[in-house]
Amino acid sequence: MNRKDFLAALDEMLELDAGTLQGPEELDGIDSWDSLAVISFIALVDEKFDIVVAGEDLAKAKTVDDLLALVSDHVAA
Repeated sequence: MNRKDFLAALDEMLELDAGTLQGPEELDGIDSWDSLAVISFIALVDEKFDIVVAGEDLAKAKTVDDLLALVSDHVAA
């Protein structure tokens, strides 16, 4: 999976229009980023990359780019 595909998966997960997320968006500014979205994100990375994101690391994420950084070893440029 590359960055574009990952952002598209996040768009879909958050029920946003395709191409909405680019990276610098603040998570707090995304209406659909809530506790359910956090769980969905954890499930997404588990399903796509077979990795577990530490809750402590996820809690530190403030932007979409921060989410990408959590899985950067598994997402191609």
